[in-house]
Amino acid sequence: MLRFKGDFDTQEIDLVCVEGAYQLLKAEQVEGLVGYYNLPQSSLVLCDEISSSLLEETARIETIAVIGIGGSTLGIKAIDRLLRSKTANAKKIVYFENSDPVSIAQETAQIEYEKTLFIVISKSGGTVETLSIFKHLIATFNISLQDSKKVLVVSDEGSILSQFADHYNIKRFVIPSNVGGRFSVLSAVGVLPLMLAGFDVASILRGAQSFGERFWNRQEDHLLHKAAFYVSNAKNHPINVLFSYSDRFEEFGKWTVQLWGESLGKKNQKEERVGLTPISLIGSVDQHSFLQLIIEGPLNKTVTFMSVEHANESLIIPEMNLPFLEKSDFVNGKSFDTLINAQCHATMQSVAQSGVSVDEIIWESIDETSVGEMILYYELLTSASGALLEVDTYNQPGVELGKQILQSYFQK
Repeated sequence: MLRFKGDFDTQEIDLVCVEGAYQLLKAEQVEGLVGYYNLPQSSLVLCDEISSSLLEETARIETIAVIGIGGSTLGIKAIDRLLRSKTANAKKIVYFENSDPVSIAQETAQIEYEKTLFIVISKSGGTVETLSIFKHLIATFNISLQDSKKVLVVSDEGSILSQFADHYNIKRFVIPSNVGGRFSVLSAVGVLPLMLAGFDVASILRGAQSFGERFWNRQEDHLLHKAAFYVSNAKNHPINVLFSYSDRFEEFGKWTVQLWGESLGKKNQKEERVGLTPISLIGSVDQHSFLQLIIEGPLNKTVTFMSVEHANESLIIPEMNLPFLEKSDFVNGKSFDTLINAQCHATMQSVAQSGVSVDEIIWESIDETSVGEMILYYELLTSASGALLEVDTYNQPGVELGKQILQSYFQK
């Protein structure tokens, strides 16, 4: 279960804009323009398909090698990190993302070929990093492309990667054409590798479905108010910080950074450059690095604090008195759970007192339902903010330009 608390002054929010944002999102859903809204329901069918066709034949696999980048991996990594500690016997997932040769060599060294299933993920089907690493793995392990049980493909229908898979009779899964890569974690992109690794994906989807139903029934309007607050204050507060108090949120933070940055940093309908800059921090670590800038630096940020109410209450700080170290004795006998949550609340209070706008997301515990809810929450928050910024939330022309320039380097 999730709880949301905000200090947004609703009197400063244009409720007409809030209603307009909701209606725009509703139209996208009803008209089928944006497909991620319906993934929680449609992907439950995919779960059944995977269960009946793949779980048994991949039972002896010990490692899932995911080959992809950006929206093809960030969401998977986020869910993996959040739920691995509570998922018994989850299979190892190795991520091949960056074209950094040192990382590729290190990740390749983790692979036992006979115990590994390779999943190649690219929405466009032509991602140069993904295809280059895939070629490397084929060469390194002498992968027989006629062995359809070693490789799976996830891509758009008709993409060059899909055509490749069909040519070699490799089983492939389709990303709906109206689902963008960074919004695709609840499609086959995330469902396939996470389910084969042993995660309870159906419960994640049901959590997202439940949140979506509440949102469309106007029971989660705080999300729309937050988007309106962000956009109406974008010129004065263009930086949005997610300060998460658990190491398990590190990959989730990276996922939100891509979702927020790539969706909202655009030219709007008036050709004006607009956007909101995302920053992801981990508490209490970043209290010792970035916090000073938030409290006494420019007042150009908003901060969302995220914490887990019940993580591990059994890990206790010893009742130990050490000479010269008495300064820290005030937490003796308390759980680390209590300590990190107290640090979160104390930091949030200090930030609020410095004049920075804050809000809070509290997880009762990290489980499949709350993970599904939080994924859809951030996706809907992004869409609502994009609607109010008057941008195309789902394209990325700046990224495409860089790809074109890269290709030109190798054609000279």
